[in-house]
Amino acid sequence: MATSGKHRTHLVWDWNGTLLDDIHAVLGATNAAFAEVDLAPITLEQYRETYCVPIPKFYERLMGRLPTPAEWERMDGLFHRHYSEQRVACGLTEGVEELLVRWQLGGRSQSLLSMYGHEHLVPVVRGYGIERHFVRVDGRTGPSGGSKAQHMERHFEVLGGIAPESAVVIGDAVDDAVAAAHVGARAVLYTGGSHSRSSLEAAGVPVVDTLAEAVALAELMAD
Repeated sequence: MATSGKHRTHLVWDWNGTLLDDIHAVLGATNAAFAEVDLAPITLEQYRETYCVPIPKFYERLMGRLPTPAEWERMDGLFHRHYSEQRVACGLTEGVEELLVRWQLGGRSQSLLSMYGHEHLVPVVRGYGIERHFVRVDGRTGPSGGSKAQHMERHFEVLGGIAPESAVVIGDAVDDAVAAAHVGARAVLYTGGSHSRSSLEAAGVPVVDTLAEAVALAELMAD
């Protein structure tokens, strides 16, 4: 059973924008979807300053109003169609394989929790050749567009024996910090994904520019 301590800290990794370097595919898919519903394209800086969850609130910031249920359903479908086409060109974030191997060789466990649909996530992670490094890979099983907190709660329930207090969540979104706090875990946020540094710093947890820094901080948190 996992307990707190330097060699027993458990990492919970986010996928999109964290382990997977896909922010440009996300932006491209967002703008492709916007074009089909007559919304103006946005820049990466605008995306990072505006993005939030639940995602309909993100659209509200851009549209000036919440999308109707029908609009949300269409926009969500358009985004995922375009994203699936653009995601295939994405690679893992620099240094990911080495970080995962080193953490595992250190006798510590790690898992992956994503809001990407579970049925898509598992084969995609497997395709990048890193599934073996995780004790569990969990994607979203309910409707898209929500918050990660309840999924984080369920993730620890099914992990079994790993206390949230001994875990550090590494992600690229404020929602990762919110979800970590919801279960009593710690968090480190990475600037290479969906949020600006200023947005991440508002979450009140450490913010780093590389995943190597995130892992190093996680190790310090365990001391």
